[in-house]
Amino acid sequence: MELAQKIKELTEAHLNDPSHFLVDVLISKYKPTKIVVQLDGDKGISIDSCAEVSRKLSEEIETLNLIEGAYNLEVGTPGLDVPLKMKRQYYANVGRTLKVQVKSKQYIEGRLLEVNEERIVIETPSREKKKELVKMEILFSDIEKTIVTVSFN
Repeated sequence: MELAQKIKELTEAHLNDPSHFLVDVLISKYKPTKIVVQLDGDKGISIDSCAEVSRKLSEEIETLNLIEGAYNLEVGTPGLDVPLKMKRQYYANVGRTLKVQVKSKQYIEGRLLEVNEERIVIETPSREKKKELVKMEILFSDIEKTIVTVSFN
């Protein structure tokens, strides 16, 4: 079994809160091996929860002897500049401003209003009347990447 897949399985086994979920596992090819485990939650995830998963995961990596030699393990949330990867992350960001790149390479920025299994609905300024807001539906199949933008209002 591939190391990343094994780390995913071990991580998911240590997520005690059903609202927490694994976003991704990244493993460097360089020595010492660096393992980055990205977690999120439907309503966010605390540092304490990430630390608990990190301790348990580290113990299992050692016990199962998954990595020879030294390694670095980072368990945390994806950064603000990391694109959303799962539909579940969209649900957690309803009400926030997104910058969506569609497959035509066009960017659409607006506030996320709705999410369902097929699409998202965002509120964005009208192209004709900038002060007027319009609702725009975007199918998940048309999305290249989505970033949550930070506003300091």
